[in-house]
Amino acid sequence: MSHILVLGGTTEASALVASLAERGLTATLSYAGRVERPKAQPVPVRIGGFGGIEGLERYLREHRVTHLVDATHPFAATMSAHALAAAQNTATPHIRLTRPPWQPARGDRWQHAADIEAAVSALAGPPRRVMLALGRMHVNAFAVQGQHHYLLRFVDRPEQTPALPDHHLVVDRGPFTAEADTRLLRDHAIDLIVCKNAGGTGAEAKLIAARRLGVPVLMIDRPAPARGKAVHHPGEVLRWLGHAADLGV
Repeated sequence: MSHILVLGGTTEASALVASLAERGLTATLSYAGRVERPKAQPVPVRIGGFGGIEGLERYLREHRVTHLVDATHPFAATMSAHALAAAQNTATPHIRLTRPPWQPARGDRWQHAADIEAAVSALAGPPRRVMLALGRMHVNAFAVQGQHHYLLRFVDRPEQTPALPDHHLVVDRGPFTAEADTRLLRDHAIDLIVCKNAGGTGAEAKLIAARRLGVPVLMIDRPAPARGKAVHHPGEVLRWLGHAADLGV
């Protein structure tokens, strides 16, 4: 029998495990643990890190994992690299389920930054009203540009107040709509959005809203992807599983 380990945290990972459960396949969904109230899933869930490559290798062996699916966030470069290495070291079939990056459309006003540090530097200058659409992991890095008013949107209310001296926090869970995000940008008079090029449709609403309102976007480019086979749709993972080995169905 197969045991499929899905490294998740994305909407694509949730869609995949739902399809696996519908087919009666044994699967486990792993979260890094940054969300306090993760969405209920139809398969067993584990939360927390593995302890590097060796820890993930140990998990794969001890739990007799037959297939490893990396469906982590496109910016989880370290986890993706660890997944590829652990899969190679244990001869576990491995595939990445990742979203295509967003591409600018007509009317977009994008400026690019190579990473968080470059984005912070790009905010030097007079005060602005900035939406930091980054989740909570990196927002404190922007405290050195404390002249701005920042709009934050988190899935959960943080235990500690963000270090930004002037900010407003919205606690909400996507997916979001372009109409709602247009109102959000207008209500807070946002004149710049800073976000990562996560791709997908769940977080695209803010980009559509920015296009409608002519709000510029500082887009943080993705890190270089890990090597290995990559697909963009859960159905492609199912086809890969069908060809990779006998799933015992």
